[in-house]
Amino acid sequence: MVGLLFNFFCVSNFGLCCFNLGEVERCLKKVSEGTEAFEEIWQKVQNATNLNQKEKYEAELKREIKKLQRLREQLKTWATSSDVKDKDLLRENRKLIELQMERFRVVEKETKTKAYSKEGLGQAFKIDPETKEFERCREWLNEALKNLDLQIDACESQCEALYAGSKKKKLDKDKQDRVDELAIRRDKHRYHISQLEVI
Repeated sequence: MVGLLFNFFCVSNFGLCCFNLGEVERCLKKVSEGTEAFEEIWQKVQNATNLNQKEKYEAELKREIKKLQRLREQLKTWATSSDVKDKDLLRENRKLIELQMERFRVVEKETKTKAYSKEGLGQAFKIDPETKEFERCREWLNEALKNLDLQIDACESQCEALYAGSKKKKLDKDKQDRVDELAIRRDKHRYHISQLEVI
């Protein structure tokens, strides 16, 4: 057990301070537990059927986010220490807390918006973020497919122009190379279209 406790030293405005690996592990464990608790309460807020329940759960959510914010400050302190070599785990946990903080801000704003205010009435027509993201992706895919179709048409027209400009049955080397290049590009575009259509 003693072997697990490695001391990290960092210099601060207050002189030399010491923290051990056990403290870091405990803090990371608290972050994990805190985010799980936050998630559970957040689900309760989302599923609340009346305003009183929602406000009660929001108060619990606020207490949980305060705990997470204190842990975040501790993680930031350790992450800025030059003696801590592997800071990735600290950064990941800090970002996880910041994500929960952002989610809390959204819940808090929703609760503060009165149901019959202009903003509250306008929210009924808002699309949830998941649907909005799905629609954005769908539009991007449709646009990409349209662009690829246009590029295929352009390749085919260039090939036809090269054949039409040649009086011989066989093209000269430069024109044949260009036709081959356009055919490869057209085939790649068709492949990409088939892959995008799978999505």
